[in-house]
Amino acid sequence: MAQLSAEAERARRAAERSCGPCSACCTVLRVDELGKPAGVDCTHQRVGGGCRIHETRPPICRGYHCLWLQGGLEDDERPDRTGGIVDLEAVGAAVRLSIREIRPGAFDASPALQSIAERHRSQMPVRITDTADLENPDRPFRVLLADDVEQRVGGEQIEIFERGVLRETRRLPWMERMARRLSIWRRQRALNRLARGR
Repeated sequence: MAQLSAEAERARRAAERSCGPCSACCTVLRVDELGKPAGVDCTHQRVGGGCRIHETRPPICRGYHCLWLQGGLEDDERPDRTGGIVDLEAVGAAVRLSIREIRPGAFDASPALQSIAERHRSQMPVRITDTADLENPDRPFRVLLADDVEQRVGGEQIEIFERGVLRETRRLPWMERMARRLSIWRRQRALNRLARGR
């Protein structure tokens, strides 16, 4: 079973790390205070990495630390080198590993991201998303599970693969469909408010 890393080792790595030339989070993440949507380069990004408003950047930017910066990944697994940002996300009482591709297709093109996913999928679900068409609530994503099971989700449909072979296609259960629709409605409302505020 893979370990994210021992606490002492993780703390040592985190103390030694800085973003350096990596500014992947400045592209992938949404920053409402700056009116910056997810998947778009921040207007304050410097060519070659860094931030022009570093001293006055919003709290969300100050507080965000990817799993690499927290010391949870190997030295050579920095987001700009792997092609994706890796985080731990709470999902109810459980935890999942989230991989957000810097550009569509990065996961499939990155042996490093695939290695990270393989090391952890037996411990927790690994969710892979891209930054294309972020306003589309039916945008597909993938979930890698133990025993070489993969779920490909698009809208309310789920395709279940075992060892790379499609085994089943099904629709989300009724309660999950309703929760999803409510979530989409709330998200769209927030995006509309954000758009009016610009």
